[in-house]
Amino acid sequence: MDWKKLLSSVQLGTDEKNYKSSHDGRSQFQRDFDRIVFSPAFRRLQDKTQVFPLPESDFVHTRLTHSLEVSVVGRSLGNLVGEKIISRHNHLKNDFTKFHFGEIVAAACLAHDIGNPPFGHSGEESISEYFRNGNGKKFKDDINNEKKWNDLIKFEGNAQGFRIITKLQNPKVVGGLRLTYATLAALTKYPKESLTNNSSASSKIYRKFGFFQSEREIFKSVAEHTELLRMNSSDYFWCRHPLSFLVEAADDICYRIMDLEDGYRLGLVTFTETEQLLKNLIRIELVSDYNHRDDAEKIGYLRAKAISELVKELAEIFLDYENDILSAKLNDELIALIPAAKGLNEIEKLSVEKIYRHRTVVEREAAGYEVLGGLLDAFINSFNEWLDGNIKPKNRTLVNLLPKRIILNANSDTEIYERLLMIIDFISGMTDSFAVSLFRKIKGISLPGSRLTE
Repeated sequence: MDWKKLLSSVQLGTDEKNYKSSHDGRSQFQRDFDRIVFSPAFRRLQDKTQVFPLPESDFVHTRLTHSLEVSVVGRSLGNLVGEKIISRHNHLKNDFTKFHFGEIVAAACLAHDIGNPPFGHSGEESISEYFRNGNGKKFKDDINNEKKWNDLIKFEGNAQGFRIITKLQNPKVVGGLRLTYATLAALTKYPKESLTNNSSASSKIYRKFGFFQSEREIFKSVAEHTELLRMNSSDYFWCRHPLSFLVEAADDICYRIMDLEDGYRLGLVTFTETEQLLKNLIRIELVSDYNHRDDAEKIGYLRAKAISELVKELAEIFLDYENDILSAKLNDELIALIPAAKGLNEIEKLSVEKIYRHRTVVEREAAGYEVLGGLLDAFINSFNEWLDGNIKPKNRTLVNLLPKRIILNANSDTEIYERLLMIIDFISGMTDSFAVSLFRKIKGISLPGSRLTE
């Protein structure tokens, strides 16, 4: 792969022959970042769970604060890598600076969780379970397409995020938010459809998928413009954009380190445990001006030092493997190759035992199955009855709660796969609190006190 193609600043949906660069002082990649920030889907992340549901402590992370922190770390990684890449490839110097690398990674990081449904990863599993073993399994024969059915029974927030950015946000414009091809490619950590025959799909970095059948032609355009290597000719499956490795690494750093700090702040992990786990990631000579701080400040200080060290290690390992990455030969996550890998694994192990299995987290997961399964069932059945012209009075009230964009874009000829995706768009886009509130109201558990909005 060639860096010039990989760093394409052409926007999705723009005629490349008539393409004009930005004249408002921003690079096209900065414009990507700004468009994501101002999108409604990004704003909803403020009320979507990272790990802990609706915490009383305002210190604990939501998906919004997590995404912002991942973006900051990603920018640092991109700048460090970009400086060295440009020095290695003289033909890039006239068109790019190290900051372009950082801007692409920062924008992709900012949007990396934008497709997550309510209740986090358990919400993804809840949607999958509804179609795999719940009432939604009755639609399998109607869909009659193995790849489309696989999209539903293995619902993926990454693919929903790609759909949101390229189609659902700003839907009247071809290309959605019209992000650059470079940012869209870097965002797509899993550049493949949900069902492939390639043995490479079993490797860890391709274990998920990045787009639904409904958006596969859009991603094909992204892959062709950036000239990603195609993994085989029969499937929609390409290698990763090199900067996707940095997006993934920034996410890995933040969720492991910040979830640990959240666990400490909530009293789930002791100070001694947290301190030692963070110190394991830092060279001892870097820990100074330390003992006069209180315990919370000590943990914050160690967290900052640990992230700084990890950024440097990850940038170095990316540069060491640049040729393998460009030739699609690297099948490991960067975080598994750095000197601090063992220390990070220890953090993950403790987090699973003491944080991710905490009672409040497990209760949220259980609620997610009930809430999302119930919402899917109610709205899918009502929507299908309305489109088929035999709707019951009770279900007509539910159709009236659907967004206008769904009502205006569907008719009796809309295939069942698209109908189901429309309802999934509606429900997966909800915030945690809105999903719970709406579920309680349509089930008669509580009465609405004001007009429902989302």
